Amino acid sequence: MTIPTDASTPAVPAATRTFRQRVLAGETLFGTFSNIGALAAAEIVARAGLDWVLIDLEHGAGTEANLVPQLAAVSAAGATALVRVEQGTRLRIGRVLDLGAEGVMVPQVADAAAAQEVAAWLRYPPAGRRGVALFTRGLDYGTGGHTAVDVRNEQVTGIVQIESGEAAEASDIIAAIDGVDVLFVGPADLTHAMGIRGDITHPDYQRAIERVATAARAHGKAAGVMLWSPADVTRYADLGYTIFSLSTDGGLLNSAVRSALQAGRAAISSR
Repeated sequence: MTIPTDASTPAVPAATRTFRQRVLAGETLFGTFSNIGALAAAEIVARAGLDWVLIDLEHGAGTEANLVPQLAAVSAAGATALVRVEQGTRLRIGRVLDLGAEGVMVPQVADAAAAQEVAAWLRYPPAGRRGVALFTRGLDYGTGGHTAVDVRNEQVTGIVQIESGEAAEASDIIAAIDGVDVLFVGPADLTHAMGIRGDITHPDYQRAIERVATAARAHGKAAGVMLWSPADVTRYADLGYTIFSLSTDGGLLNSAVRSALQAGRAAISSR
């Protein structure tokens, strides 16, 4: 399968697609948030075969100080290295891109104006307003010269989080913005903001996630979501979601330890 193109644009073989091209082609891509903040944790989940691993600087335990080793470990393990920044500002977005993030997730994007601002910080001029510094890890330490900025503009994946009812209502306008590639639903924030804390079966939540999926599809973008259970994937996939986070590395570790402990205790008690 190849990305739909016009007659003047050569088709891109699936095996050579960038992550952004895979996203926009509608591939189903699984990943997880890495919030432990440790190189080994990020590397372990990447080695499990995930398509992407997102280093979480908003709620995770790590900081920019230990970001580069985690990005390098994820990429070396064969997954795409993404970063969630603390907020959608020029400095926060630019810093993680300069350090080598292949895509950026921005939380709490409330409306189209905020999304437009985020999109501008993701790209170099004239497409955007990102500051140009060639000798960075994100630009291979200047080896590509000035033309490398154009290539990078096309590679960076922009992910905005839909975490309020207002953002869901504006999702069609947000999805139309060039540079916004994924509308990613945060169920916890969205249900709390809507006054239905944690109730992802509520009709209001269902309408919101349907609206997001419809908006993404209408503009050739992708819809993504944090799964609370792997079993929930069909609920979202049926609506058209293609980007899925399998919890977090901390959450997966917690579940695995508790499950192993329960199994061990059950085995002893049954003797």
